[in-house]
Amino acid sequence: MSLFKKKVTVSVPDECKGMEIKIQSSTCTGEKIIGFYNRNTRELMYPELVKNDGDVGSFYDKYGLIMPSDK
Repeated sequence: MSLFKKKVTVSVPDECKGMEIKIQSSTCTGEKIIGFYNRNTRELMYPELVKNDGDVGSFYDKYGLIMPSDK
């Protein structure tokens, strides 16, 4: 067990370059997922579960992207 974890950045998958990042919410349960949105197939690619706002930030950090500011 390590106290300090090295920050690992994964490159954006080739098939997802140029795609927007979108958060979708389930109508029934309210569960949220984040991923790369493919407009042609209308699906999220590489989805991850969002439990809190920190999970959204960690998704952007994971791929080395800059999180957009809310205006």
